[in-house]
Amino acid sequence: MELYYSLSVLIVLASFFAYFNVRFLKLPSTIGVMVIAMAVSIMLVLFGNTVPSISNRISALITGFDFTEVLMGAMLNFLLFAGAIHINLKDLREQRTPIMVFSTVSVIISTFAVGTMIYFIPMPSLEIPYIYCLLFGALISPTDPVAVLSILKGARVRKSLETKIAGESLFNDGMAIVTFAVILQLAQDNQYEPTILNVLWLFIKEAGGGFLLGIALGIGASKAMRRIDDYKVSVLITLSVVMGGYLIASLLHFSGPLTMVFAGLIIGNFKRRWTMSAETKDYLDKFWELNDEILNAILFLFIGFNLLIIKDLDNYWIPGLASVAIVIFSRWVSIWLPTKFIKFREKFSKGTIKILVWGGIRGGVSIALALSIDDNPYKKTIIAITYFVVVFSIIVQGLTIGKVATKILAEPK
Repeated sequence: MELYYSLSVLIVLASFFAYFNVRFLKLPSTIGVMVIAMAVSIMLVLFGNTVPSISNRISALITGFDFTEVLMGAMLNFLLFAGAIHINLKDLREQRTPIMVFSTVSVIISTFAVGTMIYFIPMPSLEIPYIYCLLFGALISPTDPVAVLSILKGARVRKSLETKIAGESLFNDGMAIVTFAVILQLAQDNQYEPTILNVLWLFIKEAGGGFLLGIALGIGASKAMRRIDDYKVSVLITLSVVMGGYLIASLLHFSGPLTMVFAGLIIGNFKRRWTMSAETKDYLDKFWELNDEILNAILFLFIGFNLLIIKDLDNYWIPGLASVAIVIFSRWVSIWLPTKFIKFREKFSKGTIKILVWGGIRGGVSIALALSIDDNPYKKTIIAITYFVVVFSIIVQGLTIGKVATKILAEPK
């Protein structure tokens, strides 16, 4: 009953905020919901003493959820599948080299660039050991697939660039989670000594296992849907792929996010290639589009209200804003370096690199990873600066990526 009560409150708030945004603010839906939630959080922080019951209830609602488990174990699977099912596999194949490089090599470069600068640049209220600086670098380096896919819908970015940004965000979870897990183990266990073979096996098991399981689920579900062509059963089959697929991935210690991505890609492209009635296609598309919108609204509501659980946020303005600059610069380094040393089919211009850098949006995944760190003296600081980076990324970069891309692409070459 407690879970039903909490979800009911979140749905009501998300619907009210979404209505207010469409009616008055007219921002992209997910950003609008988050901005309103942040505004409400700030008012509760400033004036919570006058109405403590409301402030305490909302704080209890947010802290009562295990955000890491809710996002990484449930919402992310639905959101990734919903995003992947609408992506054309042909477009991904055309951009496969930059997508794979940016989702692996660039994550490692960014992790060390962020961690090293955070450690060596002196900032007040920010005294963190180097290993925890690297941990922050690992959790903040991957672009967030949920935020990226949601925001790119309204951004005016040419197709090849959109595919690079979206593809990178879908596939970088495997490398990011492995990197984060290894560094977290090093930080919490002095006796742990990762070898190259151990780390490589961990990555192969997580990413390779997720790839194989996702392909198997996608092919199996596609063949089943082809034989019946019934929209009600087809929707149920896709639901079972997401929910049952995650359980299998967890049991086998495979990457759940990558499993959902590959399953969604196979099923989504099956709809384009094989005979399926227009009615079934329409229902499948609308069902997952609706799921995507509802869960995105709840997720960004969570991000906005997370302001309530970060105490003494005003003490982290300087390190928070400095971290924003460091993360953006590290993103540029991680994109620019591979373009200089790896031969791509198409040459990357300065304008293309700028768009890729500005389109590297962080979101709920970074916050979830920060919250998953065991209690220690540095956790509060890491959560605070992560929040600064995520909020800046979603609001500033998210609202301007379309205009930035239009301006850069309009410049004479």
